[in-house]
Amino acid sequence: MGHWSLWRMRPAAIGYVLLVQALALALVVLVFVTGRRPDPDDLAHFAALAVTAGATIVVTSVSINLRRQIRRNPWTLHIVYLAAGILLLPPNLLALLLLGPALHGVLHDRPEPHRWLFTTAATTVATFAARLVMGWDEPVWTSPGFFVTGVVLLVVRSSVVAGGIRLRRPEATRTAVLGEPIDVLLGIVAASLGGLLAVAMQWAPFAALLAGPSMVLLDLASQLPQWRRSAQSDGKTGLANATHWDRLARLELMRARQRQQPVAVLLLDLDHFKRVNDEVGHVAGDTVLGRFAGMLRNNVRREDLAGRFGGEEFVVLLPGTECETAYRVADRIRAATTALSVPVRDIRGEQRELTGLTVSIGVAATGRFDYELTDLLLAADAAMLAAKAAGRNAVTVA
Repeated sequence: MGHWSLWRMRPAAIGYVLLVQALALALVVLVFVTGRRPDPDDLAHFAALAVTAGATIVVTSVSINLRRQIRRNPWTLHIVYLAAGILLLPPNLLALLLLGPALHGVLHDRPEPHRWLFTTAATTVATFAARLVMGWDEPVWTSPGFFVTGVVLLVVRSSVVAGGIRLRRPEATRTAVLGEPIDVLLGIVAASLGGLLAVAMQWAPFAALLAGPSMVLLDLASQLPQWRRSAQSDGKTGLANATHWDRLARLELMRARQRQQPVAVLLLDLDHFKRVNDEVGHVAGDTVLGRFAGMLRNNVRREDLAGRFGGEEFVVLLPGTECETAYRVADRIRAATTALSVPVRDIRGEQRELTGLTVSIGVAATGRFDYELTDLLLAADAAMLAAKAAGRNAVTVA
């Protein structure tokens, strides 16, 4: 545990993670100490849910491993049987059902185990919060209760996880913290399926087995947004990667040409970035890239398209922007870069504040180079090289 990256996070983030895990552990101990003895119906419901959930977890895990794909967040799958368990099981058996998220951690290689432990703890807290709303000792089945239980399960878990992400990465985007709308929709579908499963199991406990195929399909569907984000986003900064940015930029230029609206492109290159990697370490360099990307997002509009081309090179497309305005945006970014102070740990594990970062920026606009993306990028690249030749920490217009 001593080598976990958990201990390199901000103190507030470390404290928050440990607090959530301690709360989850306390809740589990509480339900085992105070819980009633399960009756035969409880045991039958638990067995049906555990067998179905376990088989689904194994099947989806084997499928992903065989295809050599990265296992993304399996939370949607867990919602189904946990929602049913909240409505059917006593708290002590519900706690045992939480071994499902733990099973996913065993079946998949986790490069950062503390994250898996934290999300499992968040799931535990959310599950018991939802059970408390429904009725701790005996759940009271009402239509409003079903709805509120699903909302509490989804909202508490996402809020706890979002708090951890925000403390660990203050520069993280809203999508990175809260997920995309499709994630929310799939969560609602999963909670609804869990409620229907509980109703069916009241009449026939092993009706849970019939829900297995639906759970598999829902789990596969929940992976699609993750795979799409992985294919479209740069892993170190969260910005659009070069391929995705190129595709979106060409579409935007096509629309601008049709409407005869101006567009500008900024090409940005962090000055002397190799020194950061060589002197402080590549991990610190990645932290700088992430913080610079966050600053970049904060200094452009929502409709502007920011991306990472690779290394320390970034690009921004500014729709509806003339050259003069693009220059002012670029100079604002340049000034904001010099004001950055990035807390990092160097290769010796010592805490440092990196300051004095600068960036060279080249600007090109359609007013001079028309609407061909290749021409705009070549012009912006030439302007950026001119900014470096002029002494760096500068903005040059092509």
